[in-house]
Amino acid sequence: MKRLSGLDASFLYLESPEMPMHVGALHIFELPPGYRGRFVNALRKHMAARLPIAPALRRRLWLMPLKLANPVWVDALPNLKQHIVEVTLPKPPRGQNAGRDLARLEALVGELHTHLLDRSRPLWKFHVIEGLSRGEDGSKRVALYTQLHHAAVDGQAAVALANAILDVSPAPRKIEARVSGRTKRFELGLVEMISGAIGSEVQQITQLIRALPGAVGAISSTATRMAARSELISGRKRAGSLSLAPRTRLNDSITAGRAFAAVSLPLQELKALGQEHEATLNDMVLMLCSTALRRHFGKHGPLPRTSMVAAVPVSLREKGDTRSDNQASMSLISLGTNIADPMRRLAHIKAATKSMKSTLSNVKGILPTDFPSIGVPWLMEAATALYQRAKVADKLPPVANVVISNVPGPPIPLYMAGAKMLTNYPCSIVVHGVALNITVQSYDQSLDFGLMADAAAMPEVRELADSIRVAFDDLRSLMAEEPEDESPLALTTRVAQGVARTAGKVLGQAAQAAIDTAVAQVTRPRLRKR
Repeated sequence: MKRLSGLDASFLYLESPEMPMHVGALHIFELPPGYRGRFVNALRKHMAARLPIAPALRRRLWLMPLKLANPVWVDALPNLKQHIVEVTLPKPPRGQNAGRDLARLEALVGELHTHLLDRSRPLWKFHVIEGLSRGEDGSKRVALYTQLHHAAVDGQAAVALANAILDVSPAPRKIEARVSGRTKRFELGLVEMISGAIGSEVQQITQLIRALPGAVGAISSTATRMAARSELISGRKRAGSLSLAPRTRLNDSITAGRAFAAVSLPLQELKALGQEHEATLNDMVLMLCSTALRRHFGKHGPLPRTSMVAAVPVSLREKGDTRSDNQASMSLISLGTNIADPMRRLAHIKAATKSMKSTLSNVKGILPTDFPSIGVPWLMEAATALYQRAKVADKLPPVANVVISNVPGPPIPLYMAGAKMLTNYPCSIVVHGVALNITVQSYDQSLDFGLMADAAAMPEVRELADSIRVAFDDLRSLMAEEPEDESPLALTTRVAQGVARTAGKVLGQAAQAAIDTAVAQVTRPRLRKR
């Protein structure tokens, strides 16, 4: 038995049919040559062997009576026929190229992403998608769309889970641990549950009181630094100084529909482009998203006059911590979408991320992921229902326009049940007031973007994904136009040529001035003597 932290449980209380709170990914797998049979059966067998090292998949919720406090996780053996299902990719419309699998997969993921997970079972589900066209080499392919509730994992915990169920070679590694096929019915008495909740409450309050002096000092110091950064410099604020985000069509209440799109970019080339300008990979991701949003809103309108703002998740997880829970916070970064010049925009983003890191480093240790929960379920669920019915997001000033998350992934190709994983497109959450989520994860030699949007706010999300690819091509072309490093001889020659041109201009200007003076002397009217 493990009680959910305040942060984990909040994803349960915020969930509604319009706002599902599960994350996942769309994968495309290449099956081994000569593969026969149904991949769904092979995957069920594979996952049965991996359940012992994937505890997040072997637990379900146990609710407190009357929702007095946060629920707890209890052991539960999943029925793999219910959790791993097979679906068939719809056939393309008449006249459409049957090989355009990605467009049909995107539409299917947008539809499947709206389905809530069953809370009476472990909170995950895998959809094996058959019906894909063969690869260029004739290999058979299959897709997999996964769902994991955000109450169970954050981005880093999902990566750790993937490491448990995926392999580094087509031959699956041997797992020595075993899970009993029989589980005894789990029961918690009312007294035991209430006493456990009160004991947890007292412990949390004690920890908060002990941490209070240090927290006050850190917050005070950070506030002083942030105020100093907000001072006007040359008539403008620093990039790290944020105001409210401009209102766009992404900042209204969302509907139950979803639109999904995916795009892949070469990872090493993007890293090299960033190194040329002393920018991190995260800076480059924000730059690409900024450029794509600027182009997209410039076309579909209106492009805000002030910069759009991204909410960027920040991991609070210690290195090596692979627990299946949430340990993250959120920061805000100005994207500079109001800046036309690409290099100035990149400089703006670099300054904004640097300022964010400086501020976050001072308060990272005091940001809570857990807090007292008695009575919280009632309050949060009531507030969520009221927020949605009253369409509060339509009235409040927006804090951010888009969520952009960058999660490091495995640098090598991975396999599942003998099939090679070709893509790893993340699928994440949109919420009332922020109707677009761009989550990025590196995989092997690629950087895979998954764009999830409210279908009413941005039905043309595929166009935005295309704009990210165009932004990368533009950035690559822009970098290629910059002069390369020159040899000493070439540099000396170029400088000498420049001096000669300048001297020629100066001498030419002097000669022209002498001629003008002579002409003026000749043509000047003479004065008569009196």
